[in-house]
Amino acid sequence: MIVIERVGPLATIQDLGRPGWFDSGVGLSGAADRGSCALANRLVGNPEGAALIEVLVGGVRLRVDRHHTLAVTGAPAPAAVDGVPVGRASVLELDAGQTLGLGLAQRGLRSYIAVRGGIDVAPVLGSRSLDTMSGIGPPPLRPGDRLPVGPAPPTFPIVDLAPVAELSADAVTARVMLGPRDDWFTDPGALFEGEWSVSPDADRVGARLDRRTGPPLRRRIRDELRTEGMALGSIQVPPSGRPVIFLADHPITGGYPVIAVVIDADVDLVAQARPGQPVRFRRAAR
Repeated sequence: MIVIERVGPLATIQDLGRPGWFDSGVGLSGAADRGSCALANRLVGNPEGAALIEVLVGGVRLRVDRHHTLAVTGAPAPAAVDGVPVGRASVLELDAGQTLGLGLAQRGLRSYIAVRGGIDVAPVLGSRSLDTMSGIGPPPLRPGDRLPVGPAPPTFPIVDLAPVAELSADAVTARVMLGPRDDWFTDPGALFEGEWSVSPDADRVGARLDRRTGPPLRRRIRDELRTEGMALGSIQVPPSGRPVIFLADHPITGGYPVIAVVIDADVDLVAQARPGQPVRFRRAAR
C-alpha cells in the first residue's frame, strides 16, 4: 500500500492508455510522456504499461507501508527518501514507514513515480488512466489516498541508475508533417518561421501556443469545417490563430482545421514543455 501524504498542483494515476474505444467516443489518454512512463516501469521490473503516478511540476510526498521498489523519471523534480536526496532515474528501495518526496521541477513539466507491481486500482475500459477531459478513470490523487500495489512481476530491475538526457529550458524543436488541412491557410509555411511559446493555457488535453516571433497563421478558407477525427499531436488552429497541440487527453474529433501533426517521436517532448518555453517547428523527413 502507498499512502499519499501531500499533493502538488496535480497528481494522477496513468498507464499507457485505453486503445480500441474511439468508436465509442473515448480517447486513448494515458501518460503524457510515454517514454518516461515506460522507463520508470522498466527500472522497477514492471511491464512498460503498468499503472503509475504522473506528477505535474512536483510537490508530492508518499509513504509506504511495507518494503517497495520505486523509481522516478521524467521532469527532474528533486527527489528524497526520508529527506535524503536520491538520484534521478534510479532504483529506490523503501522500507515500511519510509517516505519519498518530490520537490518542484525547474525544467520539464511531468514526473513519473513507478512502484514494482504497479498501482492496482480498478481498470475502467481496460485502463487505469484518468482521462481528465471525460472524467473516465480514477480521480486525481488527494492527501490521505491509499493506493494498492499489485503483485511483483517475475522480472527484476537490472540497473541501479538509468542514463537519461537532461530536459532543457531552451526551445523545444518538434518535427511535423503538414496536413491534412494546410491548404486552408494562406501560408502554411508560416508555422515554421520564428518561434512560438507554450501559453499558460496548457494541460493534458493540449498545449496552446502564442506567437513569439514570426508571422501569424491566417486562414484562406473561412468556411466551417465538418467535424473530423483528431490524432495525437494534431496542431489544430482555431479562429484566434493560436495553435493547439493535442496531447494525451485530446478530443477524438474536432471542427477546426489541422495544419500539421507532430510526429509521434516528438510528442513526449511537447508534453514536457513548460508555459513560456519556446517551441519551434521543423518539417519531418519523409
